[in-house]
Amino acid sequence: MNQALSIHPQRLTDSIQKLGQIGRYYDETLGLDGVNRLALTAADGEGRRHVIEQMRARGLTVTIDRIGNVYARRPGRKDSLAPIMMGSHIDSVPTAGMFDGCLGVLGALEIIHTLNDAQRQTTRPMVVAFFTDEEGSRFGTDMLGSAVATGRIPLAEAYALTDRAGRTVERELRTLGFLGDAAEKLTPPHAYLECHIEQGPVLRSRDMEIGVVTGVQSISWHEVTIMGRSAHAGTTPMELRADASVAASRINLRLRELARSGKFGTQMRGTMGAMTPAPGLVNIVPGRMTVTVDLRNPDDQLMRAAEADIIAFYEQVAREEEVQIAWRQTARTDCVSFDSRIQAAIAEAATRRGLSHLSMVSGAGHDAQELAHLTRAGMVFVPGEYNGISHNPREFSTTEQCANGVNVLLDVLLELAEQHD
Repeated sequence: MNQALSIHPQRLTDSIQKLGQIGRYYDETLGLDGVNRLALTAADGEGRRHVIEQMRARGLTVTIDRIGNVYARRPGRKDSLAPIMMGSHIDSVPTAGMFDGCLGVLGALEIIHTLNDAQRQTTRPMVVAFFTDEEGSRFGTDMLGSAVATGRIPLAEAYALTDRAGRTVERELRTLGFLGDAAEKLTPPHAYLECHIEQGPVLRSRDMEIGVVTGVQSISWHEVTIMGRSAHAGTTPMELRADASVAASRINLRLRELARSGKFGTQMRGTMGAMTPAPGLVNIVPGRMTVTVDLRNPDDQLMRAAEADIIAFYEQVAREEEVQIAWRQTARTDCVSFDSRIQAAIAEAATRRGLSHLSMVSGAGHDAQELAHLTRAGMVFVPGEYNGISHNPREFSTTEQCANGVNVLLDVLLELAEQHD
């Protein structure tokens, strides 16, 4: 029954491309335009205002909460029922493409547009949401807005987070005009749905059109500060150095060993994504290094074992390299499973539309994993070209790929929106 209703594919693509112009930059190495819309920067503010304008143009009522999450509501025939929520994020990493997060938000708005065009009212109300700082690139904690909305991170703790310039989340929300007055704790919706690019090569390599996401793997982030001694690169013998960069390098190599050893499963991943030396000059032994550690594993027990291993290694390196090492946890989430009934509904919707599908665990974190602690949640993945590359200007899913995912989401949405319990 729901297959009779489908979104307008080109309209969705046009919407994604228009938002992609906000925060646009030119990557000289790739010869491509990318997107830099870091959370709570001026570009993010412009993007937020643009999307809110689109929400209101579709007749939605917009509210903003105290962590800057934006919710746009469409009434239902039984408006007192808990709504079906759809959404994602529009903030980006500094070197992004157009699709990460934005497909989930703009795809949800395209669904609303389609329902409006068809004059189709649902029993339950609907809410389209975008959440603050999903990426964590600026303030160091991913899924920040959705984690506050679901109660995992207290508002005061979120407000106090700072970027590298010492600016707080609260200050930047206020500066942008997105320090809303709605309560930050979200009343549980009936269900939460999110359509997202896979951000990996699996679907495309297997020629699959839809990913039925079973859950999200465990994620652990550390910020590690290594204190050695700055010294002259030419006059200080190697055996008399306390080189913070050597200690950092050893930790980085340990991450690769953890992932390759097999002790922590075949899907263990470890990354040192940021390395900042001080003073950072060619002829001075670094006296301080600040680095990040990103651990991911689809098994909670194996993740805890890997975390214990790397923390013990920090202490070993500190002794052997005669440096001091301090670390702090900047983000930590256990594995999350999505609702089995929603997974089945996604698979059935894909089959009805003649789309191949694959059940898969997400390697990346998403707002849906936070909402899963509050309500039934599910995710639809669409494949990406160029080996599914993401967080890169080459990130690209075709008009057809995006439309397939959003149409499947539409089918599931309509099914859930008619449920009375």
